[in-house]
Amino acid sequence: MKTKMLAVFFVAFSILLFGTGTVGLTGQSLQTPSVLIPESRYTFSPVLDGTEITHDFIIQNKGDAPLAIEKVRTG
Repeated sequence: MKTKMLAVFFVAFSILLFGTGTVGLTGQSLQTPSVLIPESRYTFSPVLDGTEITHDFIIQNKGDAPLAIEKVRTG
């Protein structure tokens, strides 16, 4: 009988502790960056050779922590 009571107590405790997903948190949500790139590609129209052209990409951080942009490559 004691074994069953102990097992029921352990299962109930586990559900309360781990089922809520808040193990180790102190009432705060984890702060993470969240990137939003409305336009990830841009196709330039034909231009004469040697003409300098530019395009600005908008990158927004919708998260609540700083966003680090690393390893930028051109296509």
